[in-house]
Amino acid sequence: MYDIGVNPWVWTSPVDDRALAELVPRIAAMGFDAVELPIENPGDWDPDRTRDLLAAHGLAAAGVCAVTPPGRDLVAAAPAVVEATVAYLKGCVDSAAAVGAPCVGGPVYASVGRTWRMSGAARSACYAEFRRSLTPVAHHAGERGVTLGVEALNRYETSVVNTMEQVVELIDGLPPNVGIMIDTYHMNIEEADPYAALVLAGPYIKHVQVSGTDRGAPGADHLDWPRFLAALATTGYRGAVCIESFTVENETIAAAASIWRPLAPSQDRLALDGLTYLRGLLR
Repeated sequence: MYDIGVNPWVWTSPVDDRALAELVPRIAAMGFDAVELPIENPGDWDPDRTRDLLAAHGLAAAGVCAVTPPGRDLVAAAPAVVEATVAYLKGCVDSAAAVGAPCVGGPVYASVGRTWRMSGAARSACYAEFRRSLTPVAHHAGERGVTLGVEALNRYETSVVNTMEQVVELIDGLPPNVGIMIDTYHMNIEEADPYAALVLAGPYIKHVQVSGTDRGAPGADHLDWPRFLAALATTGYRGAVCIESFTVENETIAAAASIWRPLAPSQDRLALDGLTYLRGLLR
């Protein structure tokens, strides 16, 4: 029913040409169908080279992940910051189109870890500012046949959007190629009923990331995965389901994602266990 993909962040960061040359053959040998491609900085990987590398190993580009470190913001930021972020996101769209990825997804509204209190009126103004800032990116993506998936993060990583209900409000009025990127890790923290929230998000889903509730392998955790996948099937989404996790060995990304201990005996084991479990449910 769904292709199963994996993000090379499971093993390393940044994901660049050298990392992909090493990891793509390994990912293919494990039996994955697709690869999710983050762009921490423009030029980390060459789209034409990556497209050919994936094709040579029978893998699809599941999506491109936009990354928002400090200084990448579309709301409550200086005009120059917003302008630079728009340019970065347009570059992500161009890379996605070149490599054949259908979606660019991520917390594209504000940098990860940036939080502030907002009244109801301030939140409405923030959301309106986001829609104005993202509109040129949405049009750019639409011209290239690429969708945008907006990702809700947990309360410790953002104060802009934490729930599917908030994301639906955030994207209201934007072009139809703008929707939602699901991330089960954040949903487990923020949603009182993640399965109902998934159905609410259903008409807008553009991309799906999965991990265990501890950021480890799906299946080695307390999420009801058969129920989650059954709910996902009702939405009509037919894109890839991609495992996203991180390695404690990389100092920068481990700190950003608060990975302070190994989440599996090895990163290969994390990827393989997640793949095996999901494949078994999807047969």
